[in-house]
Amino acid sequence: QGFLPINFQITQWEGLKPFYDQLLNRELTSSEVFRKWILDRSKLEEAIAEDAGWRYINMTRDTTNEAYKQQYETYVKDILPRIIPLAHQLDEKTVQSPYAQELIQKLDFDPLMPGFDLMVRCMENDIKIYRSENVPILTQLQLQAREYGKTAGAMTVEVEGKELTLQQAAAYLEVQDRALREEAYQKINTRRLQDKDELNDLYTSMVKDRHQVARNAGFDNFRDYTFAALRRFDYTPQHCFAFHQGVEEIVVPFLNELVQERKKMLGVAALKPWDQAVDPTGKPPLKPFSKGTDLLQKTIAIFDRLDPFLGECLRTMEARGNFDLESRKGKAPGGYNFPLEKSGIPFIFMNAAATFKDMITMLHEGGHAVHSFLMHELPLNTFKHTTAEMAELASMSMELLTMDQWDLFFDNEADLKRAKKQHLENIISRLAWIATIDKFQHWVYEQPTHTLEQRKAAWNEIFSSFSDNVTEWSGQEAFKDFLWQKQLHLFEVPFYYIEYGIAQLGAIAVWRNYQKNPKQGLQDYLNALKLGYTRPLPYMYETAGISFDLSVQYISELVAFVRDRWQAL
Repeated sequence: QGFLPINFQITQWEGLKPFYDQLLNRELTSSEVFRKWILDRSKLEEAIAEDAGWRYINMTRDTTNEAYKQQYETYVKDILPRIIPLAHQLDEKTVQSPYAQELIQKLDFDPLMPGFDLMVRCMENDIKIYRSENVPILTQLQLQAREYGKTAGAMTVEVEGKELTLQQAAAYLEVQDRALREEAYQKINTRRLQDKDELNDLYTSMVKDRHQVARNAGFDNFRDYTFAALRRFDYTPQHCFAFHQGVEEIVVPFLNELVQERKKMLGVAALKPWDQAVDPTGKPPLKPFSKGTDLLQKTIAIFDRLDPFLGECLRTMEARGNFDLESRKGKAPGGYNFPLEKSGIPFIFMNAAATFKDMITMLHEGGHAVHSFLMHELPLNTFKHTTAEMAELASMSMELLTMDQWDLFFDNEADLKRAKKQHLENIISRLAWIATIDKFQHWVYEQPTHTLEQRKAAWNEIFSSFSDNVTEWSGQEAFKDFLWQKQLHLFEVPFYYIEYGIAQLGAIAVWRNYQKNPKQGLQDYLNALKLGYTRPLPYMYETAGISFDLSVQYISELVAFVRDRWQAL
């Protein structure tokens, strides 16, 4: 009989409390007892994480279902706020135990605890920033984040007589009929503007609460608090500013060239925001798949070609029914891979509308899924909570590593070339958008008492410094003022965005290695993913055969490689 009963179910807090009491009261009399105690805690946290995962998945699959909403709220309001202080006490008990240091000394001889020293460092960090008065505020923030998903998930528009989610309507931005593109663009953005005040108020309230959390924990601002809370041991805000500078100096000039060429090919007097996604050579939108099942089967076949283990990961998920791929009304926006830590079989959620972008999303989330499988064998649950910079390296690299297999999505050479070219162009614009969102967050939390007018002015200034200078925005200024509201990370996971930039650079470097030596490049990448969070971030990047570097020089080198590949197409 293990620490938890077989078929352990979580319904209310009362069923969990005895297990926490048992852990808190257990006497740690030897290193063996200590080791067993650590493993028991891990089993409990694994079960809770899986249960919470399903509550979140169900709630996002159907935002109109009251029972799902209730189950999720029970976790966020009643269970999680009670876990947090007890987890804090367990962290203290771990760190203060003499057996913790003993285990750190013996790391090399204990195959079970490869990242125990890093785990203790994380606990010491969390103990330092923990404040009991922040627990109710953080609970409230989590509920407010759900409000964003509900508001965004309810947005629909009518195009050509059909009621569509905004994700579905965005497919019209790729059609050749320019009037229809403009109509779709105007409708999508007009619909967004309907909720602009509500979302502005929600964000203002969240910024205020987040600032309070930071002050309670002894930080000047929420940015500095979050760097500690996200355990960013290996870089500082200064590194982010270097990234912003690199993007402005290296990426934006290349972006200008790409957009200038687009304008010339389209033959328009003024390039408008609804001209950004259409094929400039006059071809219809890329249609890599017909529906969700087709998308899944083609992705499995691609993964099989790269390495049979990768295909097997997705087949295991398919057998469990762990995919929800197509966009529909009432479903939350966005896409994710949810790692279910007890079963080790993750869940992929997305809003596919048969576009090329959806294909990339599927490959991206598939990279996250493979990462979940590779980490499952790690002995402690905490080792599976890798850093976001590593998690996004897994997914963004997969987008590029699969490129040579995209003929399974595109059966003619012209479309295949177009898809590859488009993806490389998207990487360049993505880097610019990442810098925009990240710099905006730094500004917001450095000036937490800013007015709505100041926010709008700062957004526009930051947006223009990372945008191309070709697109003509006249007449669309009201939409541009609130473009930031479409980025769910700002509401739901603040400061989680620079990770995409770090990982995008890393993914280009992984792809560069793969181009030189496919077998070695892929193996290094998989070896790095297997580490989970048992080693510091620079070590993990090194294992993948790449550098952890945000300097202007490194950005320049990697963008030159992308340009080279783009020109070769």
